[in-house]
Amino acid sequence: MRNLKKYIFIGMTALLATSCSDFLDTAPKDALSPVSTWQTQEDADKFLVGCYNNWQDQYNSGWGWDGFLLYWDGTSDFGYDQFPWEGYTPIGNGTLTASSGRDWYDFSRIRRVNELLANVDKCNMPEAAKKDIKAQARWIRAYRYFLMNWNYGGVPIIESYATAEEAMVPRKTEQEVRDYIEQELDELVNDINVTPSARGRIAKGAALALRMREALYYGDYATAKDRAEKIIALNQYELDPDYANLFNVAGQDSKEIILAVQAVENDYYNDVIGRMYNNADGGWSSIVPSYGLIDTYEMANGLTKDEPGSGYDPTHPFNNRDPRMAMTVIYPGCDYINGNGKEAIFNTLDKTIDGAANANYYLAANNSSKTGLTWGKYLAPMNQYPDIWNTTCQPIVFRYAEVLLTYCEAENELNGPSAQVYTYLNMVRNRVGMPNVDEAKYNTKEKLRELIRRERGVEFAGEGIRRADILRWKDASGKMLAETLLNCTLERQVGTVSMDKSVAPGMRATINVNASAADKKIEDRVFKTTNRYLPIPQGALDANLQLKQNDGY
Repeated sequence: MRNLKKYIFIGMTALLATSCSDFLDTAPKDALSPVSTWQTQEDADKFLVGCYNNWQDQYNSGWGWDGFLLYWDGTSDFGYDQFPWEGYTPIGNGTLTASSGRDWYDFSRIRRVNELLANVDKCNMPEAAKKDIKAQARWIRAYRYFLMNWNYGGVPIIESYATAEEAMVPRKTEQEVRDYIEQELDELVNDINVTPSARGRIAKGAALALRMREALYYGDYATAKDRAEKIIALNQYELDPDYANLFNVAGQDSKEIILAVQAVENDYYNDVIGRMYNNADGGWSSIVPSYGLIDTYEMANGLTKDEPGSGYDPTHPFNNRDPRMAMTVIYPGCDYINGNGKEAIFNTLDKTIDGAANANYYLAANNSSKTGLTWGKYLAPMNQYPDIWNTTCQPIVFRYAEVLLTYCEAENELNGPSAQVYTYLNMVRNRVGMPNVDEAKYNTKEKLRELIRRERGVEFAGEGIRRADILRWKDASGKMLAETLLNCTLERQVGTVSMDKSVAPGMRATINVNASAADKKIEDRVFKTTNRYLPIPQGALDANLQLKQNDGY
């Protein structure tokens, strides 16, 4: 971490304070001029830090930090982004065009990596260190290609420090880009350090994890299982016994975390937390959970809410649920620590409380949560950040629970239920107090698939992978789950909250199950099969006439 702090401004200045190019997104506007010297390991490391700058986002927002990982569930059935100008709302409701919304069609990090790889051999440094720096840089390039390939279905591959003319190339097919990514990852994993040189640096675990995730997303279950087994065999990671603490500042050194995006207060701060906070505590409620997520949690007894004997009461939907619900979502009636460090009861359902206006009421202000829910992950307790617009929140990219659940999904798809699958599922469930999987009930590939998907959904809610999951998962007819889950009317719940602390948190909110559709409606959502891919941005099409737009846009 000290290395990243030391070099953050030096690296960014060397990389970003240069002349701009004219070839827009096919080669970046912040294309880099050659640095004055490539002589030492310090020179190489400074440049590598610049390659890490915004490596997991689409671009630098100018606000300090642009939280793709934190926003992206708002484009799924598990969340909602209420401000269209932020660019995620059109993706979630299916109104995205080539000229609107966020895009990931950006080659700036790729070009930074290409320049490093073209020059690093000039540096006088140990060969092992040079190999590691190259491998980290290649991983960043592979990750960027993975994001673009998954979201666009094929993009140009540019491996050189390209001129404007060299960048004017057509898209490769999605499979060709996959082949390139997989070859890169399979090669670099042999050169990269086994353990990170500093917190936030990429090492073998992250290299294997990206290969694992890419394979899983495309249904290559044998490779996904193999890479999961290799990560387990590293013996570096373990499940954190404190699930909630994983997402707090205090949990940033957890042995469960394989890779997280780093943030440095004042220097490279994370301001997305302010955009996530609720209105009464000074935030915007930009990104909030949905009731689609709440409905996915099992009851504390391990039954789904719709199973006979589950104990589910629709008038008290938060009562007796999987403990991860309360660790992930700040819901009406729950106890929470507010921004002033005081314990309070969260209430978004009542317009007034004790005769006074309720700033958290879902219609109280533009910055009120329109679903009535707020994310607890990364926020709670809300006094952990002295300044919610200048935080050190470090969103997790890969963690060990994903490795275990990837093994479960891959092994089940390959071979059906097995003792090892049940063991790993129980490890993930037991650490939050959920009961073991009922092996008599989940005893076929199809039944266990349903549970694994649900488990993955609630385990990683709010971590930016839900949309990809509902795009890749199919129902019995072969349709993407997104075709059902995102063709809907997004709704809130209407009711009242008891402010009596003697009442159990899950019983404080009483929902009006007879509320009108008009009172509950937030927005209509549409998902067409062509929404599987995002549109190539119009600026990229204008800059490179060899690009072709995706169908449906």
